[in-house]
Amino acid sequence: MFPLRDHNPSQRPAFVTWVLIGMNLAVFAATWSSGDYPGALWQSLALYPGAVTQGQMLTGLVSHMFVHAGLAHLAGNMLFLWIFGDNLEEMLGHFGFAVLYLASGLAAASAQILADPSSMVPMVGGSGAIAGVMGGYLLLFPRARVDVLFIFVIFFKVLPVPAWAVLGVWFALQVFNGTVADIGGGGVAYWAHVGGFAAGLLLTFPAWVRRGAASFWAASGGHPVHPANRYPSRIPIVPRRRR
Repeated sequence: MFPLRDHNPSQRPAFVTWVLIGMNLAVFAATWSSGDYPGALWQSLALYPGAVTQGQMLTGLVSHMFVHAGLAHLAGNMLFLWIFGDNLEEMLGHFGFAVLYLASGLAAASAQILADPSSMVPMVGGSGAIAGVMGGYLLLFPRARVDVLFIFVIFFKVLPVPAWAVLGVWFALQVFNGTVADIGGGGVAYWAHVGGFAAGLLLTFPAWVRRGAASFWAASGGHPVHPANRYPSRIPIVPRRRR
C-alpha cells in the first residue's frame, strides 16, 4: 500500500515544503558526491543516541533529518512530504509549518533515544519529522482522499482511500513493528515515527481547536477547505453512435 497523491493540492505556494525538499536533495547530493558514500560527512550529520545521552554530537538532533541512507529512502520520504505537506502548510502558515516540522523531528529523535539510549547505530532520515506532518494532516483532514497504489504480488491497482485509513494503518504498523521488533528494528526507527506522529497531532491540536474543532470537520466534511481536483480517467470515453 503506497500513497501516490491526494486530491486536494494546496491553492497557495507551499514554500516551506519546497525548501525542505530542496534541502534534503542538496544534502543527499553533497553526501553522495563525497566519493565514499556513506562517508565522513554522512557520519558527522547522523544522530547517535549513545553519543547524545553523553552530551556529545548534539547537532545530530537536527542534521539527521536531512540525511538519507540511499536514493529509495530519500524518494519515499520526499513523496510523503510532497503529498501531505502542502495542505498542512496552507492551514498553519509557513512559519507554523516549519516549527511543526522541526519540533516533530526533535520529538522523533527523542523517542528513538528513549527506546535505546546507548545505541551507536546511526539514525538518519526525515521520516520522523514527516510523520509529524502526517499526524497534523490526519487531524485536520481525516476524510481527504488519497490515491493509494495497492500491490498484490504481480497485480496492482490505484484506489482513492480516506486519509484516516491510510495514515491510521501506517501509524498502527509503526507501533506494531516497534513493539515486536528488536530495538534496532532491522534498520528502521519505528519509535521515531511514532514519536513524530504523536508530536504532529499535538502541535496541530490548537489550530484545529481555533477553527472550531468538531464543527470544523462538520463544515469541511473532513476535507481541505477548497474543492478537490477531478483527475481525468485513463479510460477513454467512446460516444455511442446513433443509427
